[in-house]
Amino acid sequence: MRTIIYFIRHAESLYAEGQERSRGLSERGMGDALRVRTILQNESVDVFVSSPYERAVQTIKPLADAMCKDIIIVEDLRERTIGDIGGLSFPAAKQRVYQDFHLAFAEGESSAAARTRGVQALERLLEEYAGMNLALGTHGDIMTLMLNHFDPQQYNYEFWKSASMPDIYKTEFDGKQLLSVVRAWEQRP
Repeated sequence: MRTIIYFIRHAESLYAEGQERSRGLSERGMGDALRVRTILQNESVDVFVSSPYERAVQTIKPLADAMCKDIIIVEDLRERTIGDIGGLSFPAAKQRVYQDFHLAFAEGESSAAARTRGVQALERLLEEYAGMNLALGTHGDIMTLMLNHFDPQQYNYEFWKSASMPDIYKTEFDGKQLLSVVRAWEQRP
């Protein structure tokens, strides 16, 4: 049974220390959330699911509202906590946890642990909503890690680095087998 999942990476959100869960979208991010709605408004979306983080919810909310659908929050779709990266830059820390899937910085989550959590949540969605079309409000890291489960060569640090905010990937599954991934986000001119 074929299931379509639109992985929708959240739009721009200005970083605020200690507000990972509650920080919403920037003004530009709110405009991009409306562009997400425009791009996907003619698609048939049966179910909306999101990370509990406000920026992920706000990115898919205009589309959910236009389709008169509620958004189901799934805790295990939350973004990976990188932890205390010491003196490393954020990109350098990300590169290290992609190079060593079992590395976890203090108070952080390894790629292996985050991928397992995300894939288990994804597999539950594929079972519960088999044959339906889902819009999934997500984050760059956890999205990359979930896709990495199916193709580690393509979905890696370089993929994470190349994804924009927001971004949309239309995926097609047969049961729990990933058949295709097509980028659906239209970059700004």
